[in-house]
Amino acid sequence: MRFDTPFGPAWAALNDAGAVTAFSFGPGEGDGKRNPEVARQLDEFFSGKRQTFDFPLAPKGSSFQKRVWAELLKIPFGETISYGELARRMGNPAASRAVGRANATNPIPLIVPCHRVIGSTGKLTGYGGGLDLKEKLLAWQRAVKLETFALTSRKA
Repeated sequence: MRFDTPFGPAWAALNDAGAVTAFSFGPGEGDGKRNPEVARQLDEFFSGKRQTFDFPLAPKGSSFQKRVWAELLKIPFGETISYGELARRMGNPAASRAVGRANATNPIPLIVPCHRVIGSTGKLTGYGGGLDLKEKLLAWQRAVKLETFALTSRKA
């Protein structure tokens, strides 16, 4: 599946059941499979109407990688945590480097939000799409979150 996003073209690969197995920005790949629910939710996300996804995911990786990726899904939209904090949340504070390696191998970035993990000093660190894209994604998500908060505050 191919998508147009505010950050340029993107693509997603799906398995036979329609679960997302890979996602990336760029003209990239595409296996010809389509899942209208994935397309709808990504459209809602990029229009600022959705902050989480609930379509099926099927990333390939080790059990440790999958545990890290599952923990990434818990990082709220528009927020960041450090690699050390991610390791602590997984119950192994000394595993920040291993967590970083698993984060770097995430085949479903953005959807599994590895871009929300930063260095312990608050500095942006590696991202497969480049630090410029990581910075833009985080800034955009923070802006959407603030706008959503402002709208809900006015209604209250």
